[in-house]
Amino acid sequence: MALVRDRRHLNLKLPLPDISDRRPRFPLPLPPPPPTSHSTSSSSSSSAITTADLEKLQVLGHGNGGTVYQVRHKHTSALYALKVVHGDSDPTIRRQVFREMEILRRADSPFVVQCHGIFEKPSGDIAFLMEYMDSGTLDTLLKTKGTFSEPSLASIATQVLSGLNYLHSHKIIHRDIKPSNLLVNHKMEVKIADFGVSKIMCRTLDPCNSYVGTCAYMSPERFDPDTYGGNYNGYAGDIWSLGLTLMELYMGHFPLLPPGQRPDWATLMCAICFGEPPSSPEGASDDFRSFLECCLQKESGKRWSTSQLLNHPFLSSNNLKSSNT
Repeated sequence: MALVRDRRHLNLKLPLPDISDRRPRFPLPLPPPPPTSHSTSSSSSSSAITTADLEKLQVLGHGNGGTVYQVRHKHTSALYALKVVHGDSDPTIRRQVFREMEILRRADSPFVVQCHGIFEKPSGDIAFLMEYMDSGTLDTLLKTKGTFSEPSLASIATQVLSGLNYLHSHKIIHRDIKPSNLLVNHKMEVKIADFGVSKIMCRTLDPCNSYVGTCAYMSPERFDPDTYGGNYNGYAGDIWSLGLTLMELYMGHFPLLPPGQRPDWATLMCAICFGEPPSSPEGASDDFRSFLECCLQKESGKRWSTSQLLNHPFLSSNNLKSSNT
């Protein structure tokens, strides 16, 4: 008599990306600027800049289908960052360029990096003329100068939250907050950059759980929306990422893994979805521990909003101390 075994039915379903997140079959043409484009209204001097006016000084970085240069305006000697995305880039990268273009044209906040112009070259390259932040990124400072003190982190958190508060109020979710996407200058002014995987929420209930952004900083509901994503506010993912960023700047390494361990997708998914929330770093003050706990709740609905966090005692007490020194 033949032995019949029941087949196990594995649930291998993965969430499909939004229609807006799927790759186009062909590269899209550069969309025309809106009548009140930020790139043309940011200043009278920058609106007249052309690529012929710019002199390349050095390469600031590579990646994601393009190169970032430090450039100087030949007539005014003003310094800018020129981000050039190559015309033969992968369609996914081109799609991200158009999304970033749309957001930068809308954004007008002192806590979001400013875009002075967008150019399309005959070769198909697209160039963004950006505000130049002369100290690089928070990731750069962490590697060159070491960890940050709590008063410094309170200042950083205040600025990033002010930028996120502006973006969220305009229905923009960044989705990739991390030390290397937070630019800084010699005055320790911090500005949010890199909107390639951001999302503009057209409706309050738009889904925002697709697998985009750097997975190390993704919130639990982004990895496992069925378990953690019920009735959640999509903006809360940015708050989780900010909490991990501040912990990393304080501890000197990514907080969910031992120092020196390179993260991989499976390890990160287990740590974020199945592990306990990251424990507060040793030596941290009670206010800092409380602030991090408000950011790193595994249930997104329990995380504090940008406006709530801006009024947290960790920020108010440290900002008061710095203003009295």
